Amino acid sequence: MRRHLNTLYVTTENAWLHKDGENAVVEVDGVETGRVPVHLLGGIVCFGPVGMTPALVGHCVQRGVCVSMLGRNGRFLARIEGPVSGNVLLRRAQYRATDDVAVTAKLAGHIVTGKLLNQRTVVRRALRDHGATMVADTRERVAACDRRLTDTARRSTGSSSTAVVRGIEGEAAREYYSIFDDLIRRGDRGLSFKGRSRRPPLDPVNALLSFLYTLLTHDCRSALETVGLDPAVGYLHRERPGRPSLALDVMEELRPVLADRLTLSLINRGQLRARDFETAVSGAVTLRDDARKRVLVAYQTRKKAELLHPFIKEKTTLGLVPFVQATLLARHLRGDLDEYPPFVWR
Repeated sequence: MRRHLNTLYVTTENAWLHKDGENAVVEVDGVETGRVPVHLLGGIVCFGPVGMTPALVGHCVQRGVCVSMLGRNGRFLARIEGPVSGNVLLRRAQYRATDDVAVTAKLAGHIVTGKLLNQRTVVRRALRDHGATMVADTRERVAACDRRLTDTARRSTGSSSTAVVRGIEGEAAREYYSIFDDLIRRGDRGLSFKGRSRRPPLDPVNALLSFLYTLLTHDCRSALETVGLDPAVGYLHRERPGRPSLALDVMEELRPVLADRLTLSLINRGQLRARDFETAVSGAVTLRDDARKRVLVAYQTRKKAELLHPFIKEKTTLGLVPFVQATLLARHLRGDLDEYPPFVWR
């Protein structure tokens, strides 16, 4: 099993990274603030204006450590990576599968089924943990969402059209997000959720969701490239220039587990408040610097949680699940597995 590697997040503006032996060293205003052996890293993610020496960039490329540059609010800007890895025959099988309507629809259906079942688990855990304290109308609304997610997951599995699968996924998303505010238990009015908004997020909950989805996309893309798949060629998400469609596909299954549940935990435990966010003149809402660091720590901690993978029947960590799913997808495309088994969280 692949070893769980850490991701180095650099959030301090004008920080400077350089190589010292086998280490990546972070300096701020000429003072060393951190030092990490590169062989223990799976990636380096820099937020905002952060500098890096060519020597460190070259060392990361040789070691297979991807460097990602994001804007201050988490918007993807660029990636630095080495030569394309993986078996060319695997990528050819991946490309051929996208031209097969039946194969594409089946893969999209499995991905959406995994996502909807994991969303249902988020809903069921809320009912288990807080159902007794919910008012009757709220409890019935959440329970009805549970039933509808079960129904849509069943319908997505047998669909023969990718367009139909996308329609089912959109229907389920409306249901799921319609009760998401009912899962928020804190009384902070500034942290209410009135519906999904993106590019830009228009409230703190959406800002937190979008930030975590960006981190998860990075992890899924790295996992796909590790096993030799092309992250730009997907099945559920349409191909567009610059879009990591396959990474977004794999991310769909893991959103409820690694992002949605963590969002609810951070808010319900009082680890984030409305004051931890700021609103730009344009209306875009972003995390403040200190809050962003807390979210990054919580995300890394969440990734270290252990579980028994439902398909391979081995213990792993949540952070390695993207790699496991990428491996299973590669095995399916090579013909080693009859079906792609989505990750279903228990």
